[in-house]
Amino acid sequence: MKQDISQFSLDLVHIDVARNATDDFNLFHDKNNWNRGPIALGFQLECFIEDYVKQHRQQNHEQETITKHKLNYSNYAFNFVGVARPKEPLQVTIKKSRLSQNENTVLSNRVVLKNTQGIVLLGFKSESSAPLFANLIHFNTNQITEHIHDRSTLGKDGYFYKRKFSTNSNAKNFLTGSHVEQSNYFDEVNDRILFPETYFTSLISCALLERGQANGHDFKREPMVYTSHKISVNRNMVAKIRSDQKIHLVVSQPQLNPDQKELEPALVTHYCFGFNQEKNMLFQGEIQLAPLAYILANDKS
Repeated sequence: MKQDISQFSLDLVHIDVARNATDDFNLFHDKNNWNRGPIALGFQLECFIEDYVKQHRQQNHEQETITKHKLNYSNYAFNFVGVARPKEPLQVTIKKSRLSQNENTVLSNRVVLKNTQGIVLLGFKSESSAPLFANLIHFNTNQITEHIHDRSTLGKDGYFYKRKFSTNSNAKNFLTGSHVEQSNYFDEVNDRILFPETYFTSLISCALLERGQANGHDFKREPMVYTSHKISVNRNMVAKIRSDQKIHLVVSQPQLNPDQKELEPALVTHYCFGFNQEKNMLFQGEIQLAPLAYILANDKS
């Protein structure tokens, strides 16, 4: 099968709608508070990719493969290389699907998103029989009780807790802001309610920002940027979500990567988890960030 290529662009209103739908108050997305000009949300771009890969699967009859091998986990593994700005032409390329049948069967596609200057993000979107990321980290959901307050710090490991609620309107706006047709996911007249996977993962940004604020981080003086996302989503659990249900988010303290180079102390990883109101896992992932100053200092372009 051939690779798929799609071209699109995001206006400023797309960015505003997406950041408002997810409570992402990062200065990079704010036209009034970022003097370099606002940029698109990383999760906003991944939502477009989620939908485009979904179309690719349907067109190439890959749902049969997903069902046959019980590939119930959806995985996003992307490195952020550049940025996407309003009205800038963007192109997403999905490479040929590859099926790897080992202990964990994986159906994978390499994905590249480019602007006119070069690559914005690249990596893989895959379906698997078991989650690919954050498997070595265990979070005890017994720490999440009815008495836990929003923005609390949990236990001796210091996980930050953020409570959100699923709302159809926010998810619709996130889809629209991501240049995705919302009626393919929400059509109440025909009883279609399907929250996109990336809507729940996008709430990580709000949790990380509020964690930073609670710990005294000054995002104006030291803005942080994503360098990579590695997230596994439990597709079956996401499909059961309906409006006005509790969503529990927990993010770890910053961790240095075990294989990290000594010359890259600025790079940190947060382990992030999302649970539904019954405390079943919606997603688990590893989010890597770095100070913007570090990125600019090492930019060789």
